[in-house]
Order: sequence, then structure tokens, then C-alpha cells
Amino acid sequence: MKSFAQPGKTNRFTPLRITAGSLVLLATSAALTAANSAPVPEQASTSAASWKSTAYRGNVEVIPANAEQTNITPESIDGVVFDDRNKNSARDVNEPGRPGVTVSNGREVTTTDGQGRYELPAFENMTMFVTQPRGYQVPVDEHNVTQFFYTHLPQGSPELKYGGIAPTGHLPEAVNFPLTQSSATQSPEQSCLIGADVQTYNQKEVEFARNGVFTDLAQRTDYTGCGALFIGDLVGDDLSLFTATRELTSMLNGPARFLPGNHDIDYDSLDGQHEFDSFRAQFGPEYYSYDTGKTHVVALSTIAYPTKVPAKKGDYTYDLGEQQLQWLRADIAKVPKNKAIVLAGHSPLLEFFYSDEHTTKQIKEIYKILEGREVVSLGGHTHMSENLRAGDLMAGWQDEVGADGLPFTHLTVPAVSGQWYEGRVTGNGYPTSIQRDGTPPGVLTLDIKNTKITERFTITGGDTSKQMSLGLNTPLYRTWYEQNITKPRGTVSALEDPLTVSQADLSKDTWLTTNFWLGSTGSKVEVSLDGATSATATRTQQLNGERPRVGAEFSDPVAIAEQFVHGGGLAEKTTHLWRFEIPSDLAVGSHTATVKATDVHGRTFTDQLTFEVTS
Repeated sequence: MKSFAQPGKTNRFTPLRITAGSLVLLATSAALTAANSAPVPEQASTSAASWKSTAYRGNVEVIPANAEQTNITPESIDGVVFDDRNKNSARDVNEPGRPGVTVSNGREVTTTDGQGRYELPAFENMTMFVTQPRGYQVPVDEHNVTQFFYTHLPQGSPELKYGGIAPTGHLPEAVNFPLTQSSATQSPEQSCLIGADVQTYNQKEVEFARNGVFTDLAQRTDYTGCGALFIGDLVGDDLSLFTATRELTSMLNGPARFLPGNHDIDYDSLDGQHEFDSFRAQFGPEYYSYDTGKTHVVALSTIAYPTKVPAKKGDYTYDLGEQQLQWLRADIAKVPKNKAIVLAGHSPLLEFFYSDEHTTKQIKEIYKILEGREVVSLGGHTHMSENLRAGDLMAGWQDEVGADGLPFTHLTVPAVSGQWYEGRVTGNGYPTSIQRDGTPPGVLTLDIKNTKITERFTITGGDTSKQMSLGLNTPLYRTWYEQNITKPRGTVSALEDPLTVSQADLSKDTWLTTNFWLGSTGSKVEVSLDGATSATATRTQQLNGERPRVGAEFSDPVAIAEQFVHGGGLAEKTTHLWRFEIPSDLAVGSHTATVKATDVHGRTFTDQLTFEVTS
């Protein structure tokens, strides 16, 4: 760090201002939540009214340059991270600086000194930001969007269809980052909400999102500390809908953070420098980090555009770029080894569904940076659910992960939009929108206790007990599947009596299927027929280095029945489908299967299916 008083340079740290409000000291509490001895983390709990009545609303304090300073071009920017005790977003007397807080310009990373001061190199087109420390919370605006950043782009964006960033002018005298003390982020028990692919293309779909997932979230209060992180594709190419996204997040009971996706791009920007300017103007930096409890969350920008000029709309790739990779190295280097790390990006680092195609360019370097850490990786983008555990391996990953398989858990988060809001519109005002792996739309929550992270899926409608779908894969179903697989989805006549099977067909491979939406390696599915002793079902994908198994035999008949007839994805392969072969000598009549699914964390979920055997 440079000296704070250099020859020829004005010291741009702002003096303390004495105001009436600054004489009031607010009492704060840093009490820790009592330890819970349960093996699986419980969701965080808060008062139902706490967020609405106590949310810390404010903004970053920007001190403009004076007339003398505008005649020079500073090489650095400085300021203070401070405890905003009176919550007025300005540093007043009796508001101490906060030492040891990480601040970045998106390239270099530093920590504040004993008085909360920092200094960083300055350059054009930078978004600088503070990493929220544990026990504190950054302010939010009226839409709950976190305010922890300042963008420096003196001349503003080039001419863009959706506006981009307005000119910011000369570098400020200082940028001060206010924080307020928070028992919610101090607690070692956190619930972090993750939403993928809200992806509204028009106002009708905005209302689908409002009536569905956002209505659910408005009823929840467990994510007040960690907040909600929306990991890209906030809209569907029409960036004017960013304002509607902000209005949706005003329904939340916690702070909202965002990442850009490939449908959030300024596609008329072709220089590789301003493709996310309209996103940055509304939501902040493309990448950043924050702490909550004993967890460090790293939010990455994984989409690069364009890859060549002249560019096409879909001409993007999965790439962090050298500047972001430099920042990631520096950011992780400042994180103690006893913290868990959640690594989030729009596109997954890698995945099962596109195992031979979709891989982040710097994946080996990312794994090296995170080596020896407790990590969970998150991605969206593909509109499905995948729960890939350490040691899982597919043929398409061999070059990236080696024979030992994945180094840590990789989660693909189901989309808020599901299969792009397709399917039947329910009486609640949102569509079924079954995704291409058979998972319904919804949100993921990471329940964290100390450094143990447990994923939790909530389908749209808020039913946390619904974690699977049960069906029959019969010869009749497979014939119907093959006859209609090439037809446009949403145009097929329904399969008659999907829960009926003849005795003759029982001898030709008939399976009871369980799509356990967050099922993974280490999960177990058991089936009891008519109260008999349970037997174990078989997972259709083993993840032992093979290629994905695809087709009618490995599809989800419940999802396919909905998708063929009403529209949606194509659930022909998934990591979380189990099959139980129905005995060929099962008697004619009605039968009930009780299915118990146990996840990798030891939680159990039960469901039943009644079907008919005919002569």
C-alpha cells in the first residue's frame, strides 16, 4: 500500500463530519446463534417482520474531487470502510473505520489498515467494491439491491441500445464504504438463497415470476442474513426488463445480489469491455465476494462475449478472462483456510448433461486456486438440477478432473423460469414449466452451519416436502415415446392410462421410476410394494466415467408425459433418476408403492404411487 501522504498528491481521505445524527450511538448485538447438535444444518430463522422494519437502506459515500484535483489524473483511489452507526451512509464523528476488510478494484485486492483506510490503483472502466465482512451488512436500496460498489467510467459507455453506464466524470476524492453491524451475518448458521435464470422475456413472464417464485420468497424469512444471489440470465435479452427484475426483488426479505448471464449482454458492444455495462449500471460489478457466517461467497462472471468479430448473438463462451482470474487468486489468498467457500457463476464449471461440450476455460486453474479448501460450486444456465459430488466422473471430464473425479461438490441450480415458462399455466398464475431433467422450477437454498453446507430445493409453490416424482416406465410408454419423440412438444396426444400395466408387459421390463430432484451419488432410493419389505432401486446413471445414457429407458415418464402434451423440456437423461423393476408375477389389481429417498446428508423423504395391473 502506498504512503497516505505523498508529495504532489492531495490526501483524499475525508475528515470526520460532526452532525446531530452522528452523536447518537446505536446499540448493536453480535451474539452468536446457539450451536445445534443436529447432523444436518437447520434453516436460519428470523422474525417475520425483522427485514421490513430494520433493513439497512443506504448507499456508498462518494466524495467528489475538488476543482484543484480535477486538473490532475490520479493514479490511485482511496477511502475508508466504516461502521455507519447512525445509518445515514456518511462517515460522521464516532463512526470508526473498520480494519482488516477486503476492498478491490476488480483487479488488485487490499485490506483496510487499523483505521479502516484503503488505497488501490485506479484505471478507467473499473468497478471497485468492498467484501462484506462477517458480522456486518452492506446497505441496500429501495429494491433490496446491495450497495457495495462504485463504477469509474469517466466518459460513460459507448452508444448502446440499452444505455449502459452514464459518464461518471473525474475520479472522486474518496469512496467510502459504509457497513452496519449485523447479528444475522455474524451467526454461524446461515441460509443462502440461490435463484437461477429468472429470464423474463416480456411482462407476461414477469408476472409468472411474481406469482410463482417471488411470491414464495416473500413468505420466507430464513435468508435475511446471507440474502439472495441470482446467478445470471435475469432477463431474456431485453435489458429494459432489468427494472422489472428490481421491482421483483423488492418483494424479498433480505439483501439481493446478482450475476450476469448470456441473456444479460449488451450485444451491440463488440470490444469485450462493455458487454455488461447495462447490467453494471443496474446491479453492480460482474464479479465480487462477500462473507456471511463462516462462509466466503465468490460470485464469478463466467460468460465472455464476443469470441470473435464480427460477432453473432450466441457468440459467447465460458471464460473468466485474465483480469478476473487475477482477482480470484488475490481474493482467495485473503480467505482463512477455516472458512467454507461457495463459488457461484452463471454457467457451471462443468456438468453431466453437456459433459462433452460445456466446460469453463480456466477450470484447471480454478481447481488449483481452491485446492485444499472446503468448496461448493454453483451454476445455472442449463435449466435443470444436477448434484455432482466429489469423486463423480463422466467420460467428457477426464482431461479436466483426472481419474479421481470431481474435487468437490458441483450444483446446477434449477431455474426460476423452469423450461422458459412453458407448459400448462396453473390456477396460481404460473406455468408447470418442467425442465429437461424432469425437475420443476424453483429455488435452491444452502443451509450452512459453521462450514457444513447442505443444499435444499423448494419447488415453485413453496412445498418443501415435495422432493420427487414417481411414475411407471412400461413397454407401452416406451412405444408411445418413440412414436412421438420427433413431434413438436406440446402437440402430442396424451398416453392413455399411464399408471396401468398388463401382466404380459410386466415380463418385458417395467420399472417404477423415482426422479429424486436433488439425488446424487450417496443417495439411496428404497421401494416397498403393498407393505412388503423394501428393496433398493437402481440409479440410471452411475457417474463412474461413462457417457450419459439416453433414451426412453432412461427417461422420466412423469416429466415426458407433461412435456410431450403441454410443452417443456425433454427429460431423456438425468443424474437423479432411479428405477425399481416391478416383479413379473405381480397379481392383477391395484398396488401401492411406498418410496423412501435418502439424500447424501441422511435426510429422508417419502412418497407413494398407486398403479393397476390388468390381465
